[in-house]
Amino acid sequence: MAYVSQEKKKQLAPGIKAVLKKYGMKGSIAVRHHMSLVVNIKEGRLDLLGSAQKHNDMHAHRNYQQKPYPVGTYLQVNESWASRWAEEVGDTEIASFYEELTAAMKGSDWFCEDDIQSDYFHRSHYTDINVGQWDKPYVLSA
Repeated sequence: MAYVSQEKKKQLAPGIKAVLKKYGMKGSIAVRHHMSLVVNIKEGRLDLLGSAQKHNDMHAHRNYQQKPYPVGTYLQVNESWASRWAEEVGDTEIASFYEELTAAMKGSDWFCEDDIQSDYFHRSHYTDINVGQWDKPYVLSA
């Protein structure tokens, strides 16, 4: 069963803050429901929303859709695919940011023994990345 404590958050925080600082991003770290480590990115120099929109545009074009899904002012990132999506549209710096942030959030003792076929989910903790919030949009700074 996934579990992350405030103590574990304190242990992982320096690595997460180092990644945010390296890429010129501002954010906060939280624990949700004692099982998810959450990083809320509030502001930064990387156009994370623009990169996600480019991916949606490319996906819509590839699937012959007339209108791509609009990203908007905030985004809940799928950290399993975000770096791959950013690389697809040529945003290598954003891809590196997502990879490093996800690695810092997992830490050295992270494990995942999920078995979807038997409906068995066992991992050290879940990770969530939010770019902006529903009531506070992400701010792209210079």
